[in-house]
Amino acid sequence: MNTTPLRHRTAWPVLAGALALLLAATGCSSKADGKGTTQGADGVRTGPGVGATTLRLGALTDLTGPYATLGKSIVQAQQMWADETNAQGGICGRNIEIVVKDHGYDVQKAVTAYADIAPDVVALPQVIGSPMVAALLDDIERDHMLTFPQAWSASLLGKDSVQVLGTTYDLDMIAAVDYLTRTKGLKKGDRIGHVYFEGEYGANALEGSTWAAGKAGLTVVPQKIKATDTDLSAQVSALQKAGVKAVLISAGPAQTASLAGVAASRGLRVPVVSSAPGFAPQLMKTPAAPALAALLHVVSAAPAVSSDLPGIRRMVAAYQKKYPGSSVDSGVLSGYNAAELMGIDLKAACDAGSLAREDVVKAHRAQKNADTGLGTPLDFSDVSRPAGMRTYVLRPDAKATGGLVNEEDAHPVPGAEEYLSSRTS
Repeated sequence: MNTTPLRHRTAWPVLAGALALLLAATGCSSKADGKGTTQGADGVRTGPGVGATTLRLGALTDLTGPYATLGKSIVQAQQMWADETNAQGGICGRNIEIVVKDHGYDVQKAVTAYADIAPDVVALPQVIGSPMVAALLDDIERDHMLTFPQAWSASLLGKDSVQVLGTTYDLDMIAAVDYLTRTKGLKKGDRIGHVYFEGEYGANALEGSTWAAGKAGLTVVPQKIKATDTDLSAQVSALQKAGVKAVLISAGPAQTASLAGVAASRGLRVPVVSSAPGFAPQLMKTPAAPALAALLHVVSAAPAVSSDLPGIRRMVAAYQKKYPGSSVDSGVLSGYNAAELMGIDLKAACDAGSLAREDVVKAHRAQKNADTGLGTPLDFSDVSRPAGMRTYVLRPDAKATGGLVNEEDAHPVPGAEEYLSSRTS
């Protein structure tokens, strides 16, 4: 579909006459406003990605890289949302279409994919990877393309068109340090390890752990790794030699499994706390499962998919019916929640009379208590702050849907306001 708007040209009088004859012959009432948008027959302003009967959204995902499992779950969950929405009449009288592009967790591929789909979509309810979003920030802002990253780096805050959903990596690690000091007996003078991916994800997580550790009188022993590192034997040896009493990890599922498995086999049986992207339920069917069950906890802005929340139970049942045999993991919840929130924004924009991109962004920023019933309400009104300030603590359970259960319900991240103030002062 080509939604490129009509533009003024030097032969405008001739074109105007031709268009007038065409409109009279077809009965069409669409009207260009000269600002890159058009007035639809239904009175709603439209722009790229919005047709008379369709509304197109984009997804830049990872289906072949280190987060392929996550990407598949998010894509399927968002397609389920689109199908459900269309069965109920769509949004603004238009059916939702989602255009999916796989970047394989490669920044250049993501940049190319964005250029391919940007002219034909109104918003992006999914972009996996902080490095990918960071590379696209200028284009996204220029295009007023409302974007929900499946990434939670604080460096993505402060952009009108980019929305981190929930807490950021640094807040999660502050919550992790709090959990360790409250429940695992860590005390002033102890050392904690932090294994983290190089790049935006790990760097932001390390900021949070370092700040929280300093407040608690702990010392962080950092271990930076690459996304291609899947054997963490060297890191475990270094942490064991340093005498750490706990380990934080901000990486992928493969790295979390290696860390826990190697640590347990070498006698480093200390608590391990992961960021949400570091766990996948498939891990509970690997040789690392016993170590994960014994050592691991996960901090997350979202509850476990095994939660009793009615919205989550309905989503899980629908997903299992639509995709039998597919694992229901945190990506399903994250993707479906993002799509639901995008739906809220699109409906609000329609009600205000415009589905033009900048007006979709405006409708989004007007949301101060967006609640999908899938977690905690979110406030999108301040671009400089995380939308959520509450975290759950989860633990592995091989018998539970999604491989995790709630250990602690959502609670405010201790010290978050002080930390955020320190970052802006």
